Amino acid sequence: MKLRSQLKGEDETLDSFYRGRILVLQKREGYRFSVDAPLLADFIQTKRSDDILELGAGNGIISLLLSIKPFRHITAVEIQEALADIARRNVKLNNLERIISIIREDLRQYHPGKKFDVIFSNPPYIKKGEGHLSSSLEKSIAKHELKCDISGILKKTATLLKSEGRAYFVYLAKRKDDLFQAIDRNGLKIKSIRFVYPRQDSPPNLFLAECDFYSEKEAILPPFILYGKGENYTAEAEEIFRGRIHAEAG
Repeated sequence: MKLRSQLKGEDETLDSFYRGRILVLQKREGYRFSVDAPLLADFIQTKRSDDILELGAGNGIISLLLSIKPFRHITAVEIQEALADIARRNVKLNNLERIISIIREDLRQYHPGKKFDVIFSNPPYIKKGEGHLSSSLEKSIAKHELKCDISGILKKTATLLKSEGRAYFVYLAKRKDDLFQAIDRNGLKIKSIRFVYPRQDSPPNLFLAECDFYSEKEAILPPFILYGKGENYTAEAEEIFRGRIHAEAG
């Protein structure tokens, strides 16, 4: 309890996830993650030997949620100093300093001198010059392509991913072609894709994609539906939000 009070800022909330297994500090008024974070964390498949890279970590939420899965180490890169600071405190709050490292860096300038088994990103969704910018610069940078666009993220992914590696993304369904074109331009292939529907009778708003360098045909996975009747989550959504454990990646 003392550590929590020492790490928590006055303008921050302390939330718990995965039935209290993961604690997360977030800004009350700044960037706060949404449902795409646990969906991507659930979608990513890992092995115990994996050296993993996150591009655009925000407050570190996805790396924190991944900590219930097997891997060797995660390096999480975040351009905004304030968010990188929260991410570092979140790592410390969850006693994960040994397996998660936060790097404050522009991912376009990040040169670690090695390649990774897994790379993942929840990139900004909104094109530069489109949509309304938030009064919070922190939110705007996280949601709009102000510092880096999807092409830059895929270029860095292709540069730093091992030849047998895997990359994972969550992105807007209406910008599917933009992601696919960036994947193709950088020599990657789509291995699998899963569309996310708010409700069964609504169009998809997000999709999850797994990429590599060698898959010849993409697999279309069963759709994920967030809500069932009323405002109740579906059984699978509840399972994901509780922090389900998959078998280790083959």
